[in-house]
Amino acid sequence: MYIVIKYLKIIFMKNFTLLLVFLFCINLSAQNITSTISYQGYDESQAYFGQGEYEIFVDNVDGILDKPIILVDGFDPGDTRDLSMLYNSLDIGGQNLADILRDEGYDFVALNAPLYTTDGKDIDGGADYIQRNAMVLIELINFINSEKVGSEELVIIGPSMGGLISRYGLAYMEENNMPHETRLYISFDSPHLGANIPIGFQYLINYFAKQLDNDQAQLVVDNVLNSPAAKEMLVDHYTGHLLPGSDFEQDSNILLPVGAPNFRDVFQTELNDLGFPATVRNVSMVNGSGQGTTTGEPGMDMINTTLDLGATITADIKISFTPAAGESINVTNFSTFLAGIPVASFGADAESFSFSDGVDSSPGGKSDIASGLGEVDDPIIIEFFENLEQSEYSFIPSVSAMAIENENDWYASPNLDNSPFVNAHIPDANEFHVQLTEQNVAFALSEIREVPLSTEETAYTNFYLMENPVNDKLIVKLGSNNNYSNLEVSVYNTSGQLVLVENIIYPSEVLTLNHNLNSGLYILIINNNNHYFQTKFIVK
Repeated sequence: MYIVIKYLKIIFMKNFTLLLVFLFCINLSAQNITSTISYQGYDESQAYFGQGEYEIFVDNVDGILDKPIILVDGFDPGDTRDLSMLYNSLDIGGQNLADILRDEGYDFVALNAPLYTTDGKDIDGGADYIQRNAMVLIELINFINSEKVGSEELVIIGPSMGGLISRYGLAYMEENNMPHETRLYISFDSPHLGANIPIGFQYLINYFAKQLDNDQAQLVVDNVLNSPAAKEMLVDHYTGHLLPGSDFEQDSNILLPVGAPNFRDVFQTELNDLGFPATVRNVSMVNGSGQGTTTGEPGMDMINTTLDLGATITADIKISFTPAAGESINVTNFSTFLAGIPVASFGADAESFSFSDGVDSSPGGKSDIASGLGEVDDPIIIEFFENLEQSEYSFIPSVSAMAIENENDWYASPNLDNSPFVNAHIPDANEFHVQLTEQNVAFALSEIREVPLSTEETAYTNFYLMENPVNDKLIVKLGSNNNYSNLEVSVYNTSGQLVLVENIIYPSEVLTLNHNLNSGLYILIINNNNHYFQTKFIVK
């Protein structure tokens, strides 16, 4: 048995760091910044000051820092994504979103969370507490506002965990009467209600680390799964299921989803209590489906195969999605055999709440476990992934990206009316997490370019498009006020041409208009000579 275990240690030594890091996702030189507000984490004996690094990419029009947009990096254990890579992450279709904006006079500021040491403590910024990273963002906001020319307010874009950092930082500033001078916050597929990595994979990787004594797997468990950020965000975490006194065995009485003890629930409660910034236009870009489209099926196998490890050693591996609502199934099974004789085994089960199927297959921004490794030359790893039956899973559920707190079903279609966001781009089909598309880039550009109407300029602040992008119908929710009458609905293209106009004397609460518009970006205006509502929309 010792020989078999030793052989397994060698086999699974490679590629774990790349695997888990993937699961979670010209200019002025880079500068360091240190927060003046310290933060003490849940498992820390004292508070520490966070650190970051930023780079300012001034615009291509006048070269003056006067219209700043801040991009806040997300989950990045080990700081594998530097500032230039963060900038280049905005590439799409041979262009770059930041380049487009800089050509229009906007300045771009990228904020990264590096590895650093403070007061004797080594901190991995890209996987550190969301709150401490938010304090660094606050420092940067204050600095940029002090350095900019003019009074243009900031735009802040937060992809993934960067969206939580941005939300927390802005709301914290408002709660503490700190001016942030920010007009727009764009959350990009951020886990406002939590993120997901299939619990079956978590169990297996932790087993490799603890029972196979695999050093590389242990690094992944320590630096990725057990990082403060992961423990704050993951809705289901293996540490919440462990048998007392064991570092890998499952407590059979704890099968329902549960976050990391003393991290997950505490953080979500704190975030919910803090809320969203109130003086900012909050909008969301979602990569998960808005039509309830699933990512696979509850309880399905991701892999169920036997690997030939050589020297008459084989391993049976079975990993499954969490099950349908109210059901309990085996989600992890790993067994090794020597000449057909059982040598070692490990298994774990999972149960789903009665009100929702398991999160693994829910509508959401996807992650793909197979494509995260790049080129692999290990024949065992290659065989493992060649036998995957389902490589994609829901990483950021759609309802989480929309922060819909009153919805406990991961499969519900997100309703903007129940969300704290005033506008959102939600695709019909699930996309990969923080994937830029022509549609969501157009949405972001329209939000950034247009200064939102103030409450003094329009009485229709509760109007919103129920679908954006739109298909063959424009569907507008008019709100609960029944006094709307004699509405003129006008649609203009980006050249200023009037392409659609309708007069509606007595509209219903939901306004539905057929159209024959070509694909592209348009401006919708609704008025009755006293007040008006204006927004931009995309036709697919």
